Amino acid sequence: MSATLFTHCTLFPGAYAAVIDDAFILVEANSIAAIGPMAQAPPPSTARVVDVRGKLVMPGLVNAHTHCAMTLFRGMADDLALHTWLHDHIFPAEARCISPEMVYWSTKLAAAELILSGTTCVADAYFFSAMSGQALSDCGLRAVIGHGIVDFSVPSVPDPAKNVDTVATFIAEWQGKDPLITPAVFAHSPYTCSPATLTKSCRLAEKTGVRFFVHLAESRSEMDMVIDPQGTSPVRHLAALGLLGKNTVCVHGVWLDDDDLELVARSGSQVVTCPQSNMKLASGIARVPDMLRHGITVGLGTDGCASNNSLDMFREMDMLAKIQKVAGGDATSLPAQTALHSATTGGAAVLGLPHLGRLETGFRADLIVLHLDRPHLTPFYHPDLLVYAAGGADVDTVMVDGRILMAGRRILSFDVEEAKARVRELARTAQPAS
Repeated sequence: MSATLFTHCTLFPGAYAAVIDDAFILVEANSIAAIGPMAQAPPPSTARVVDVRGKLVMPGLVNAHTHCAMTLFRGMADDLALHTWLHDHIFPAEARCISPEMVYWSTKLAAAELILSGTTCVADAYFFSAMSGQALSDCGLRAVIGHGIVDFSVPSVPDPAKNVDTVATFIAEWQGKDPLITPAVFAHSPYTCSPATLTKSCRLAEKTGVRFFVHLAESRSEMDMVIDPQGTSPVRHLAALGLLGKNTVCVHGVWLDDDDLELVARSGSQVVTCPQSNMKLASGIARVPDMLRHGITVGLGTDGCASNNSLDMFREMDMLAKIQKVAGGDATSLPAQTALHSATTGGAAVLGLPHLGRLETGFRADLIVLHLDRPHLTPFYHPDLLVYAAGGADVDTVMVDGRILMAGRRILSFDVEEAKARVRELARTAQPAS
């Protein structure tokens, strides 16, 4: 059994926890076997010893919603309204470019960015999702992968009548195939999926025991596009169809009124907020403090890097905390540790992975090591600084499921240069002809 002993670390077990100076962590196989002050450290025996003095060890970050393969479209169409960005630029680019090869290599490029910035688990949502699964598996990341469903032809599903059946095949292929990869259902939105498609998608997720993701109430214009005789909002539309529940993850949730919040809370549905993407597309600011007061579990995601334009979860935590202060006119409305919780334990709960998000005995060994000797992290009074000052570039080492994927900022699990070269080649066909 492989084992790794991290010694002399500054240990931050997770959100709301106290920092432990001069600590150790013993990892055996894929889990944390022991943790505590160095005075109680076990003898190394056959364990590989990693001395991390002067560095901080904390849980790996959970990016609860993104579209990895959209690295190909980063910077292609900026400073546009959501509907224009999506329908006039992104959908046409996807029609030109999406292929198994594109999804595989563009997802690998995203994996490099995720690892380099301290993300150890990602919820991906796209097409040709078997290729996303293979790419993330090859890179060593933990992932929940939702195969996209829409009611129009896309390269991975030319016949929209087969959209849900295609996802059923994907789930059957990937359930149990890799312990790090969990399949899921991703119905794009109520304005790209009919009530029948939404219902069939949700029932597939329930039948197979996987998460049901849906973009919901992202923009003001969506309120006018979703017409339901029994409701006046996207949330009430889903509620009328019987699609809210403990297995449902509502992505964005920007335009939720008080009745919507009550419906989501009573149903046990969860929300993933993506503040930087919502800001860039002028979609609005989600009522995250109100969600938390209602007892709704909230995860944090970057969204795709075509609408962010970053996959750095440290940036996302910082923005989540700060934008809520501005929105509410209250500097205490969303504390740093609440943002960090959404990027770790909260995100893991949203994805149905309760064994992640904290450094505790028995939890999965998904952890990151940060340099503390940076000028912007000196002195280190409190872990709030991880939200307000740290960045992905401060991450030195990344471990997922007991395997070190990056050490000394060098990715060990795959060839990043190859992925960059492949995506550069794919980019030659991504731009429309002039």
